[in-house]
Amino acid sequence: MNYNHPLKNGSTVTIRVMCAIVFLLFSFCWLFFFQADQLAMTQHVLSGGLTHYDPILGTLIITSVLMLLQLVINGFFKLKKRSHALTYVPSMMLLALVSKVSQQIESGDGVSLWIWVLSVLVLLLWGAVAWVAKLAQEVESDRDYSLFSRPMWINALLMAVQIICVAWIGNTNAVYHYRMQTETLLADGKYQKALEVGKRSLESDANLLMLRMYALARENALGEKLFEYPITANVEQMLPTSGRTRMYYCSEDSLYKFLGGRPAEPMTPMHFLDLLERRDTTLNSRTLAPSRSRTSVSPVIDYKLCGLLIDRQIDRFAREIGKYYELDGHLPKHYREALVLYTHSRSNPVVVYHHAVTDEDWRNLIELERRYPDPTERQGRVEDQYHGTYWYYYKYLK
Repeated sequence: MNYNHPLKNGSTVTIRVMCAIVFLLFSFCWLFFFQADQLAMTQHVLSGGLTHYDPILGTLIITSVLMLLQLVINGFFKLKKRSHALTYVPSMMLLALVSKVSQQIESGDGVSLWIWVLSVLVLLLWGAVAWVAKLAQEVESDRDYSLFSRPMWINALLMAVQIICVAWIGNTNAVYHYRMQTETLLADGKYQKALEVGKRSLESDANLLMLRMYALARENALGEKLFEYPITANVEQMLPTSGRTRMYYCSEDSLYKFLGGRPAEPMTPMHFLDLLERRDTTLNSRTLAPSRSRTSVSPVIDYKLCGLLIDRQIDRFAREIGKYYELDGHLPKHYREALVLYTHSRSNPVVVYHHAVTDEDWRNLIELERRYPDPTERQGRVEDQYHGTYWYYYKYLK
């Protein structure tokens, strides 16, 4: 006579509930907190900017579809015991591919063939393992399916392995996510918030620097705060005019409208800025007069001056800045630092600039450097006190 064990039949629900809760929580957190900006970018690219991604709605829809897929798979394989967590493998794989494929679509490279081939191979292997597990569960002798039972911990381990695989396959690059989030905020006109993204991190890239320069220009703070951020690009990449940097979600038209023109063909940023400056001068039919107010200086000029500083062309910077700014204490911080550096490092400077506080800081820097003859220790000491200044960038970040 065949007797069904009531504990064995009923308590496998605990395993199924545990796996479902783990998957739902992980899927929601992964999509909403770590992939929302990337998914917004992907939808923007695929729709040509016609639709907008809603993080909450998108997370709920994707999670629901993946959970429904698991229910269908579980209905076919009917894995309820030690191997129930295997029914989540296809859903977890799709969760990982969402971010992996999104990154490739956004970059314009298309989806690599190896991703599809590898995905098919993984599914075939998983199908074979799941079929063997279905046959094996008929001879399993476990009777305890409580929270601390062996089958429960086997399923928990399987879920943990899948979560690790999703994080490994998916895009967890911090700089990439900084860039996605920054572009989203720029598109919404939240320039100050965009400048807070990844501000404490030393990681950056050329695209992120280009976006931050745009946000700083919008806040009229290029000359004041640029070198507080990692300078991870050269002057050829500070604008998308040559195609070496790009804007995906935030329209490049907004940047060019802000600057007052767009390039007719690919060209270097400095050449583009020179053309804009000459056009503005021609339209005004006069040479621009030096200004005491930062807000009255065109962003084109600040871009140009900051480009010279990024390239460490302090001699040309010293010759140019007097055309646009009064050389007094109202200059932006980095411009003051550059002029003090120039004044003290040239035997016959074309401009002699002094500012009481900045001069004192410069003397303190020189004294600090003299106290530490070892180059590595010297740089570490200087970084502790002068990181975020133009001096530290000019002397040590080469």
